Amino acid sequence: MSEPDTVDSAQPPARRPQPHIIVRDLTIAYGDFVLMRGLNFVVNRGEVFIVMGGSGCGKSTLLRVLLGLKEPATGEIFYGDFNFIRADSEARERQLRRFGVLYQGGALWSSMTLAENVGLPLGEFTDLSSAEIREVASLKLSLVGLKGFEDYYPSQISGGMQKRAGLARAIALDPEVLFLDEPSAGLDPITSRLLDELILEIRDTLGATIVVVTHELASIFAIGDNSVFLDADSHTMIAGGNPRAMLEKTADPRVRRFLTRGDQSEQDRASR
Repeated sequence: MSEPDTVDSAQPPARRPQPHIIVRDLTIAYGDFVLMRGLNFVVNRGEVFIVMGGSGCGKSTLLRVLLGLKEPATGEIFYGDFNFIRADSEARERQLRRFGVLYQGGALWSSMTLAENVGLPLGEFTDLSSAEIREVASLKLSLVGLKGFEDYYPSQISGGMQKRAGLARAIALDPEVLFLDEPSAGLDPITSRLLDELILEIRDTLGATIVVVTHELASIFAIGDNSVFLDADSHTMIAGGNPRAMLEKTADPRVRRFLTRGDQSEQDRASR
């Protein structure tokens, strides 16, 4: 099996990336069916890392493994020096409190207001009073552009606003790592671009490491610092690195087809 393409740039010592998530020899399987094998990649602290590839390649399943929602067949995952796979349940639980997650559908409770939705993790994992939870929830909603919408229900706002509310809940505990599963799915291009800008703003404000599962070319090129490309046919990763550099330098036709698909406006945006 050929080695995956990797695209890296030399960094001066003072700015050398600091590894935050390290994936080693990871194999993901359902019984005897191997979905992905031999995954090896590093997510550096404070970067936006893209998990991309065609339909059915295992992007969202990899995210579930990184979150501890599915056990890998083999391999290890480190968060800093912490071995997530070999840790006991109590240590894992402590690590999970450092994560924030935005699922594809937003996963807001329809019977709760936006403030109540955002306040859920605060009520579960902190000793804040109800008034303090409300205050923090309002602050998080304000950070995603939803100031004044605290008492709205999910059904009363647009899909893009629901994604932003879900993002506010994901950052309620100021996570070290933020996982986003297809955040732009179902959004129009303008709303999607605004969400991309919000993701970068949150990265810069919180200093969080952000892992994004997406197949949206515009978002990949707009926010991605680094990436891994999963291939459904070979059941492994076949490329990695900065998406723009990957587009310019990869010789793998599968990667080139993926990164050059779509209409001209998407490619124009990628080139800017």
